[in-house]
Parts: sequence; C-alpha cells; structure tokens
Amino acid sequence: MQVPDTTPVIVGVGQYVERIDAPDYVGLSFAELSARAAAAALIDCGAMAEVATQIKAVGAVRTFEESGAMQVPFGRAEYMPLAVARRLGITPAVAILEKVGGQSPLALMADLGNRIARGEVPAALMFGSEAISTVRHLTSKDESRDWAERDDPNAIGCEWIDKGMGFEGTLSALSIAHGIRAPVTAYALCENARRARLGLSRGDYAMEMGRLFAPFTQVAADNPYSSAQIVPMSAEEIATPSERNRMIADPYPLKLVSRDQVNQAAAVVLMSVQAARAASVPEDRWVYLHGAALANEREILDRPDIGGYPAANAAIASAFATAGKQAADMQAFDFYSCFPVPVFNAAIDGLGLAPDDPRGLTVTGGLPYFGGAGNNYSMHAFATMAELLRKAPGSFGMVGLNGGFQSKYGAAVLSTTPHDWPGCESAGIQATLDAAPKAALAAVSEGCGRIGTYTVTYAKGVPEQVIVIGELETGGRFIATSRDADVLAAALSDDPLGRAVSVVPGEKRNRFTFA
Repeated sequence: MQVPDTTPVIVGVGQYVERIDAPDYVGLSFAELSARAAAAALIDCGAMAEVATQIKAVGAVRTFEESGAMQVPFGRAEYMPLAVARRLGITPAVAILEKVGGQSPLALMADLGNRIARGEVPAALMFGSEAISTVRHLTSKDESRDWAERDDPNAIGCEWIDKGMGFEGTLSALSIAHGIRAPVTAYALCENARRARLGLSRGDYAMEMGRLFAPFTQVAADNPYSSAQIVPMSAEEIATPSERNRMIADPYPLKLVSRDQVNQAAAVVLMSVQAARAASVPEDRWVYLHGAALANEREILDRPDIGGYPAANAAIASAFATAGKQAADMQAFDFYSCFPVPVFNAAIDGLGLAPDDPRGLTVTGGLPYFGGAGNNYSMHAFATMAELLRKAPGSFGMVGLNGGFQSKYGAAVLSTTPHDWPGCESAGIQATLDAAPKAALAAVSEGCGRIGTYTVTYAKGVPEQVIVIGELETGGRFIATSRDADVLAAALSDDPLGRAVSVVPGEKRNRFTFA
C-alpha cells in the first residue's frame, strides 16, 4: 500500500530502568531517566544522528510530581521536554507538556502525529519517566540531590505548550469530601460495584482477580525493563491477604495494586515516511497506527453503573472500526492494569477475552508487577508492542490506556502493515457517551437505603474507614462514610453489598450505620 509522504510512523522506541539494588545504581533524575530512554529510541531507529537533526517537536508525559501527586525535595526541570532535548543536542521548534492521566501517551502521540501529517514538522520525540523509587530511597537515607534546572523556550525560539492538568470532571467535591481521593479508593468502589453486578462472594471475586493477574506476573518476570526482580505468582498468592500482602482497600491486597515505586522511562520517535526515508531508517523498523480513539467517562457518582466503563468500550470499538479489525485479528494486547477492574471492563466484559488467552493481556507485565510508571506506563506498552510487531511483520496489536479513576480511556491498533494516518477519534464518541442519562443523586441523603458498592480503606494494614454508595428507599443515590469501630467491624465480618443502612446527612459528609 502506498501512503502519503507525510504519513507518521513509529521508527524508534526505547526504555530504561534503574533499580536501586543494581551495582551501577546512581540515582538518576526524572530528566536523566527520560534522556536515557530517548537516546535508546534514537539508537533503535538505526540512524541516530540523521533522525535527531530532523526532530523539531518534543513532548513529555507529566511525572507524578508535575501532576501534583507528590512533592520531590530535590527540585525539578521546569521545562521537562526541553531539559531532555538539550541532553540529546536537539533544538525543537515546539515543546509540549501533556495533560495528566494514563491515557496521555496516546493523546501526545496523536498531537505529534497530527503535526507531522500536516507537514509542520518532519519528526517528533515523545517520552516520560518516574523516579519515585530513587526519591524515596534517597530521602530515607537523608541524602539530597539538586535536580533543579530551567530551560528558556524563548531563548531558542521554541513554542511552549503546557496543556494543563486536565483534572476537570474526574472527581466531584462530594466524592472528595467522603474520602475518594486516592486512586485505590476509587477503583475499589468500582471493583466492588462490578462484583455486585456479577453476584459473586468476596472470596470468589478475589480469586477472579488473582486469576486475571497471575499471567501478568510471568510476563513481568521475563521483562528486563521491569522495575524490580519479579517472581511469578499464583492466583492464590496474589489474592490472599498476608503479612507481605496486606490489605490496602477492600477488595485489594497489596499485590493487586499498581506499583508506583519505580525508576522507569520510555520514549517513542515518530517521523513522516518521507523524513524516515531521507534519514535512511530501515523500513523494517516502521510501525503504523491503524486506529485510535480517546473517550472520557462521567464522574463516579454520575455513572449509572459504577462498576462499568462505557468510555473504554466505546474507545476500543472505535479504534477497531477505524482499523477495520477486531479482537480476533490481534496478535498481542496490552490493557492498562493499575487495578483489575479496568482490565475486566475492557478485555473480559468488553471484548469477551479470557484471563488465560494464549496471546496474553499484557506485553509488559502490568502496573502491579512490571511497574506503574505513572502517566507514562503505556509509553512502555507502545515500545514493547512495537518490538513485538516488528518480529512478526504484518501482525496487529492493541494498546488500551486508562486514566484517572476509570475516567479517561484510549485505544490504539498498531501494525507494520502500511496505513494512512488515521488520527485519533474523540468528538463523535464523546457526544454519544455524554447523551446517556446520569445517575440521579438524592437531593438530601437521609433515611433508609441499600449499599450498591463500598470499600474499607486501611492505614498500614489497619481498617480505617468505610465508604458506601447506594440507593435510598425514597429514591436517589447517596454516598456516606463511617469511621466508627462497630461499623468497621460489621463491614469486615459480613459482606456489605446489598445490606440495609440508615443514612444521616452532615454539614460536610454523610454518615451511615448498618440497619
């Protein structure tokens, strides 16, 4: 197939990991990690110098610190994309800092790809990193570093684009007031809502989660870029709470939770077909985007089914439709796996795949085992997928990206088979999703009701708080919380799903007791 000269293609991918127990560990900064991965991506092109001179756009995925999720005491690169570009000797015409969320690698790829397709730039470099493991390691030893640096985009004639955080619509003030702040809390509520829909007991559902993620541990164990040395685990080991697998938030013990303590980076080089040929990049390195889509989900309390993920299903369906493919045509998948529920929703419930599908549901090993490299995780998935597809020319792979609290989903279909640039569908999907009715919230959360979903959050293994969402007998959804010892004990001893409660409104948050 002949494609236009301006068609963007992936020509280079790179990854880097720094383990604190490695003999060559030095404690690289976020910018240094990204630069290592970006250098690897340039080398992967097979024509590093020729490609680097053509890169006129660079983009970075936000670190956790840049997302406001943590504070790093060592300072940081004020213009991360430029700090990395400078290390590589690249002077870009445009530099982009993408929005927050696990969907951001696809959003950034779409932006940079569109610029190439329009003929604005011949090549682009995208990257991201996390150095949380090093930050915690050094601070625990009272060591310090100076990671502060500042580049001036105006001094090099570079257009600077900061897309902002992009938190709009992810969590309401009402959700936050009732303790839904950390991702594990929100996902636990989604997970138990799915369990309620399926009618499974706590024990049976725990084993379902274990069976889903057990194959991921084997992939992570075989991946040289995993954040730590991983030993494959059985479903029972993953799902059963123990001293080394303490509860974090019902239904999640530690081994079902994304591992954020990582030092990982990944990068992707995009070029136009014309630029790639001019740089003598071998065509066996080229990987084409065949279909892509991004969609946003409603805020948790507005979702009719808190355990579902219509945005994920819609984005995946759109990407497949654009590519003219379906799940059966894929040789490999990577589903964003911070917790089980987004994988269940996208792969199992959405596409009808089985946890033990011989193709696997991850190419990296997943966030709890390979490493939860923040917003940048799926950059690793893109890099690994590209390497796999090159080994099987003509095959197809799908990457599913998840952001927020099952708030944003992206899907991408890739192959070495030539294809026109498809762009990234969004507006049409979003209009359909937004037209669906919202859940009806009670004007006043007071009276008798039943629990539709819940979680018990823990602090260092000790039960701390119960959060419940349900329906009042008089109609309308409520949310309520309790830290009462008797209520906590009752939530732990008997399954709260479907149980009757009495809800009392408060000035800032609603309280409940079991009826």
